[in-house]
Amino acid sequence: MIFRRSLQRELASAAGATFTVLFSILVTWTLIAILGRAAGGKVASGDVLALIVFRSAELLPIILILTSFIAVVATITRSYRDSEMVVWFASGQSLLGWIRPVLMLGLPMVALVGALSFVVTPWAKMKSAEFVERFQKREDLQRVAPGQFRESSSSDRVFFVERSAEGSTVVQNVFVGGVDGDSHSVVVAKQGVIESDGKGGQFLVLSNGRRYEGVPGQADFQTMEFERYSMRVATQAPMLGADVPVAALSTPALLVAPNRFTQAELLARIAAPITCLVLMLLAIPLGFVNPRAGSSANLIIALLIFFTYNNLVRLSEASVKQGKVAFAMGWWPLHLAALLVVLMLFAWRLNVNHRYHPLVLINGFKRRRILRNMPQPKREEARAE
Repeated sequence: MIFRRSLQRELASAAGATFTVLFSILVTWTLIAILGRAAGGKVASGDVLALIVFRSAELLPIILILTSFIAVVATITRSYRDSEMVVWFASGQSLLGWIRPVLMLGLPMVALVGALSFVVTPWAKMKSAEFVERFQKREDLQRVAPGQFRESSSSDRVFFVERSAEGSTVVQNVFVGGVDGDSHSVVVAKQGVIESDGKGGQFLVLSNGRRYEGVPGQADFQTMEFERYSMRVATQAPMLGADVPVAALSTPALLVAPNRFTQAELLARIAAPITCLVLMLLAIPLGFVNPRAGSSANLIIALLIFFTYNNLVRLSEASVKQGKVAFAMGWWPLHLAALLVVLMLFAWRLNVNHRYHPLVLINGFKRRRILRNMPQPKREEARAE
C-alpha cells in the first residue's frame, strides 16, 4: 500500500513536470504562428490572445495523451534503472501490480481527455472560426493597417494609408487604386473618414486630393482635383457560422447528421480517450530497461510509438472521410490491435524464462557463481544438465 501510494505520487509528479514542458512548448509555438498571421493581416491583432487560448484548447487532448504516456514510461524506467523493480519482483509482486496505480492516475486523465475531445475542443474550434470569419468580413478600411497595402473584399481596390487616427474611422495620406474593366483609377488624398448614409451603406469621404483615371498604355488619362470626394466602401453582413467546418460542430450535431465527414470527425473524437488508456497500459511493459544501459532509448521509442499511433488514427479518419471504410469497421480495429500488442508485451515480460527478466538475471548470476566454485568434473556435469 505504501509503495503504491509512493508510485502514485511519483506518477503525478512526472505527469505535472511533463505537462508543464509540453504545454510551454505548445503555447510558444502557437504564439509564434498566430503573431505571424497577425503580422500578415490574416487575423486581427486584438484577437491574438483569444486565438492562442482557443488553439491551446484544441491541442490540449494530444498534450494530455502524450503527458500520461511519457509519465508512466519515465517512472517505470527509473524503477528499473534504480533496481527497484528487482525488489518488487523479489517480494512476490508481478508487473501486473503496476496496473492499479497507473489506472489511479490514468482513469481521471482518460475522462478529462474525453471531455475535452467531445465538448471543449469543438467549442474552441467554433470560436476560433468565428473570430477569423469576423475579421474577414469586416469593412474595407478596417482591413487597412498603416504602412501596408490591403486588398478590398471585392478584390477590385487596393488601399494604403500612411497613418491612422481616432481608431479606424479617420486615416491620413490615403492611396486607393481601383480597376473597372480596362480602366484603372488612382485616388490620393490627405485625409479620409468613414461616413454612413443611414441606410446601411458606408462611404469613404476623402478631402484635399486628386483622382487619375485611364487605360494603361494610352495617353488620355483624366486628372481631377477635389476638396471632397465620396467613395462607396464594400461591406458584408457578418453572417457568422454560415460555413461551419465539420471539426467545429458539436458532438450532438455530428450524431444528428450522419455522413462520411461527420462520422470521420466522430471517429477522431472517440479515438482520443481510447488512445490515452491504451498507451498508458502499453507504457507498463514498455518501460523495461537494463539498469546498466541508458534510459533515453525508452523515451525515444515512446515518442515514435505515440506519433505512429496518432498517424494511424488520422489514416483511419481519412479512410472513413473518403468513403473507403465504413464507420462501423473503422473506429475499433486499430485500438483492438494495440490492445493485443499490450497483452503480448505483458505476456513477454511476465515470462520468467525470458532471459531479460530480473529474476532470471539474479538466478543466472547465482548459478555462474556456484559453477565457478565447483571442481572441474562436477562443473562439466552441472553444465551438461
